[in-house]
Amino acid sequence: MSRELWLLRHAKSDRDLAVDDFDRPLKKRGVHDLARLSAWLLEHHLAPDYLVCSPANRALSTLKIVQEALGLASLSIVQDKRIYQESIERIKSVLAECPPAANVVLLVGHNPELEHLLINLVGTGNLPDRDKLLPTSALVRLTLPDDWSHLEAGCATLLSITYVKELP
Repeated sequence: MSRELWLLRHAKSDRDLAVDDFDRPLKKRGVHDLARLSAWLLEHHLAPDYLVCSPANRALSTLKIVQEALGLASLSIVQDKRIYQESIERIKSVLAECPPAANVVLLVGHNPELEHLLINLVGTGNLPDRDKLLPTSALVRLTLPDDWSHLEAGCATLLSITYVKELP
C-alpha cells in the first residue's frame, strides 16, 4: 500500500506591502488562482484527509481558501513552523508526525523548500524540465510508502504536477 502526499506552494502574495515576510497577504491573483485550482480538484473528485501548513499568513490563507472550496471545514489545520524557512529534514520531521491513518496529506508551504523536498523525494530524473518547478499555486501529488518515519531520498513516485496557468 501507499499514501499520498500533496505539496501545494502558497498562492501569489503581495511583496509590495511594507510588512514582514511572515505576514505577507495574498494578492487578488493568488485568490483567483486558488479558485481555479479548487474547481479543478472538485471536478476530479480529489481531496486530502489531513491538512498541515506553514503558519505564514500567505500559506495559511492559501490552505483556508482551498479547505473552504472543497468543503473540508471539519478537518483541522495543523500549523507547523518547521515548514517555514527550514531544511527538508525539518519538513520530513513534520511528515513523520502525520498520523498513519491519513491517506492523503496536503502540505502547504514555500519555495525553495518545497522544490528541494520534491527533488529529494522523487529525484531529478523524474521531474519536468522547467525553469521554475513550483510556481505559486502549483500542486504536486506523490505516492509514498506507508511509513513516513524515515523518508529516504527517491522513495516517492510523482503522480502529477498541476500548474494553475495550464488549467483550462
